[in-house]
Amino acid sequence: MFTGLVEGQAVVRSLLPEGDAVRLTIEFPREVAGTLTMGESVALNGCCLTVIAFDESTAAFQAGTETLSKTNLGELKAGRTVNFERSLRADARLGGHIVQGHVDGTARVHAIDRAGEWVTMWFQLDPQLAKFMVPKGSVAVDGVSLTVVNAEPDRFSIALIPHTLEVTTLGQRAVGDTVNIETDILGKYVERLLAARFGNV
Repeated sequence: MFTGLVEGQAVVRSLLPEGDAVRLTIEFPREVAGTLTMGESVALNGCCLTVIAFDESTAAFQAGTETLSKTNLGELKAGRTVNFERSLRADARLGGHIVQGHVDGTARVHAIDRAGEWVTMWFQLDPQLAKFMVPKGSVAVDGVSLTVVNAEPDRFSIALIPHTLEVTTLGQRAVGDTVNIETDILGKYVERLLAARFGNV
């Protein structure tokens, strides 16, 4: 489990095909790379992956067909950066919201409105994902826990403070870019329960 409070950015060193999957090698800040362990869960752009190899500066992960079809990881290139977050410790504060690292799908940056140092960013996405967006509700965008400002049938907006723009990859996003979306798990459970009782909702 994660919080959506991104720890920092890491650099993609390589993406190597492995059949239908890819092997990603990511260079982490040295103080983080030295603490990773085999089998540990790490969220990259909000997608939970497992450490399969590591050294003093990098860690390797595998992404299968399901992951590649639902996320933007397959679009990465060497030299690009990704948001990373290690899994939540039991004694840590839950400062963002409950994030599983199970990406529901992707969205495209639709508009970027700047007001001084602040940015309002709009994302266009499938209505089946947009229905989980609730004003003042939570969403993870590329692994970043954010609050929904406006919600429409096929898009939603968020407000980004200067700190978020600086420490996450959202400050590098441009119109047309693809981002990973994980909707609020509470909303998904509510929909499933209502559907079971009343049919499609």
